[in-house]
Amino acid sequence: MEIFIIYICIISLISIIVTVCDKYFAIHRKWRVRESTLLILSALGGSVAMYITMQLIRHKTRHIKFMLGIPIIFIIQLIILFFVWRMIYV
Repeated sequence: MEIFIIYICIISLISIIVTVCDKYFAIHRKWRVRESTLLILSALGGSVAMYITMQLIRHKTRHIKFMLGIPIIFIIQLIILFFVWRMIYV
């Protein structure tokens, strides 16, 4: 369980950094982070951190792919976590 929490903290931190960097790159018209990279980080466990970061810095908030996609990814993650927890502890 501790390893899982550490993993989520690390992937969340990476997601925040990558999202903030992409916002910076967008403002300064530089090389951008691929949208697929952002979605993959979300799917790997950074969905909550990425969604909150996007709202706070107003990045990709007009993109339906992100404003619906990331919450959907989070819901799927919760469902998977629920079933894994039931298999282990029930």
